[in-house]
Amino acid sequence: MDYPTLKALVPSAFEDSADGYRATSDMASAAKDRIDNEIAAAMREAVSGEAAGAALVQLGQLSENFHYVQVECGLISAALNGFAYDMAAAKKKLESAVAEAHAADFSVNSDGSVGYPAGDTKVDGTFPAAGNAHGATDPASAAIYRQAAGFDPNPYYARAQGYADRISAAIKEAAEVDSAWAPKLRALTADDDLTVSDRDWVDVRKDTEGVLKGAEHYLGTIGTPPEGNSPEENAKWWNDLSDEQRADYISTHPASVGALNGLPAEVRDEANRMVLAETGAQYQLALDAIPPEPTKYTRNVNGSYPAIVETVAWARWNDKYGEQKASLEQRMKGMRALQERFDRTGEEGLPEAYLLGFDTEGKGDGTIILANGNPDTADHTAAYVPGTHAGIDTIGKGDGHGDLGRAEKLWAESHRMAPSKEIATITWLDYNAPDSVLPEATRGQYAEEGGPVLRQFLDGSRVAHQQATGQAAHTTIIGHSYGSTVVGVAAQSGSWKDGPIADDVLVIGSPGVQADRAADLGVGAKHVWAMGGPGDDQIVRQGGRLVGLGDNGVIPTDERFGGNVMKNDSDGHGGFWSFEGQKASLSLKNQARVVTGRYKDVILD
Repeated sequence: MDYPTLKALVPSAFEDSADGYRATSDMASAAKDRIDNEIAAAMREAVSGEAAGAALVQLGQLSENFHYVQVECGLISAALNGFAYDMAAAKKKLESAVAEAHAADFSVNSDGSVGYPAGDTKVDGTFPAAGNAHGATDPASAAIYRQAAGFDPNPYYARAQGYADRISAAIKEAAEVDSAWAPKLRALTADDDLTVSDRDWVDVRKDTEGVLKGAEHYLGTIGTPPEGNSPEENAKWWNDLSDEQRADYISTHPASVGALNGLPAEVRDEANRMVLAETGAQYQLALDAIPPEPTKYTRNVNGSYPAIVETVAWARWNDKYGEQKASLEQRMKGMRALQERFDRTGEEGLPEAYLLGFDTEGKGDGTIILANGNPDTADHTAAYVPGTHAGIDTIGKGDGHGDLGRAEKLWAESHRMAPSKEIATITWLDYNAPDSVLPEATRGQYAEEGGPVLRQFLDGSRVAHQQATGQAAHTTIIGHSYGSTVVGVAAQSGSWKDGPIADDVLVIGSPGVQADRAADLGVGAKHVWAMGGPGDDQIVRQGGRLVGLGDNGVIPTDERFGGNVMKNDSDGHGGFWSFEGQKASLSLKNQARVVTGRYKDVILD
C-alpha cells in the first residue's frame, strides 16, 4: 500500500460490490424457497411414483445449491462491508491530513512526503531553505525525524513533519487492513462443481469465524441484541437496523438471531437453517472420521464349553469411539427428522415449516422448535410441549411421527375444522426434559427451569404476530405428560402486567401443573382444559399426584381443580394423537376444537 493507491481508493466501490453479493444472496434465497415451498410441495401433492421421487431428489439438491449460494454470498457481502469500513477509516485519516496540509499552503508529493516553503525570517543572514518532510511510522525513525525538525531553523519543517507522519500512519493502517483481509477474502471461495458437500458447509463455518474477527469494527456499529432477551426490546433492536445491517448480522451471527424471541418467524427460520446445514455437515464429517466398528462377538471354542464373547478389537474400539459415535448419531437423528419434515411440505396440504429454534448442545438433549405454518400470521396457533424422554434424538421417532408428528396431526385436524383460517402448530422442545420417570420426572426442577423459557418464547411469538398483523392471534398452549408441568410453571411466570400466557391452556396426561386450581393459570378456569387416558396414563397422573407435581395432591383431571375435563378415546399415555385411517380420534378432535376456538363442540367427560 502506498500514497497513490490509498488516495485513489474508493471504499464505496466495495460497498457497491457488497450490495451486489447481497442481491445475489436474496435471489438464491427466493429461489430456494420457491423450490421447497411451491414447486416441490406442489409435486408431492399432485404426483407420485419413481420418476416423481427422482425429480424431488434432484430438486432437493438444487435447493441445497441455492441455499449454499445464499449463505456464502451473504457472508461475502458482510466481509466486503467490513473491509470497506476499515479502509474508509484509514482513507479518512489520510484525507484529513492532506486537507490540513493544503490549507497550510504545504504540498503533498506523490510519495506522500509533505513539501514546506522557505522560512519567512532570516537565520544567520539567510532564509531557511524549503524542503520535504518524510513520514515515519516506526518509533525510532519517527523520533529522529521529529528531533531533526525541532532543531531545524525553518519553523515550517516541524509542521510538515507532523502532516507527513499522519499520512504515513494512514498508509500503514490501510496496509495492515489489506494484509489482514486478503486471506479472509481469498478464503471465501467454493469448489468449482455443482455438489454442495459436507466439507463445503464446514468451510462456511470457518469462513464465518474469519469474517467475524476481521469485521469486528464494522459489526460493532450494528451493536448487539439487548441483554435480558426481552421480546419487545429484541424486536425494537431489529426494526431499528437497516436491511443491509440485518443481512450482515444474520450472515455472521445466525445462531444468535435464530434464538431471539420477538423476531419474525421468517428471520429466525433463515438463521436456524444456516446453523442446521453447518452443524449437520460438521457432525457427519465427525462420524465419517470414526473407523468402522469391528465385529463385536466371536465364538470361543478353546474352553470346555463354547461361548459367545466380545472381541478385543471391538472392546478397544468401543472405549475410544463408542460414546462419541452414539452422541453424534443421536443428534443426527434429530437433524434428519427436521429435513424429513421439510421434505414433507405439500403432502396432504402440509404447510411450510419454520425452524424457530435449533441447538444440538444446549438444554440437555438439544433444542428444536418447529412450526407448521407461520405463527406470525396465523389466526390460530398452538404450541405443543412434550414430556419425559423428549429429546433431539426422539423428536421424529417412528414413521415420521413422534413429537413433530403430533404437531403435524394437530395442524391437519385443526385445518380441517377451520379451512378458511390460517393455522400454525409448534413443537416446542427448548427445555431439558427428564430422561427417566424415576427419579427425574418426579422432580419439579426441570419445569422450574423450562417454564420461564417457554413464557419468553410465547411472549416473543405474540410480539412478532402483533408486528406482522397489528393484532393478537388466538393461542393455545398444550402440554403432554411432564410437558404440562412446564406449561403450568410458564403460565404462572412473569407478572400480572405480562398478561396471560395464552388464550387457552390444554394439558394431556398431566401429572400436575404446580397449581391446585385452574384459575391459577391466568387464562380463566373456563379456558383450562384437561384430558387423561387409562392404563399407563393413569399411572403417570396418579404418580404425579403422589410426588407433588400438583399442589396439594391436585391434578388437572380432578373435578376440584376446576377446569374442563375432556372426553377422549386414548388407549394409553401416548395415544391422544391417533388417526383411524383418515379419521381423527376423539382425543385429537377435541384438541383441534380448542385450538380453533370451537368451544361449544368440545365433548366433556
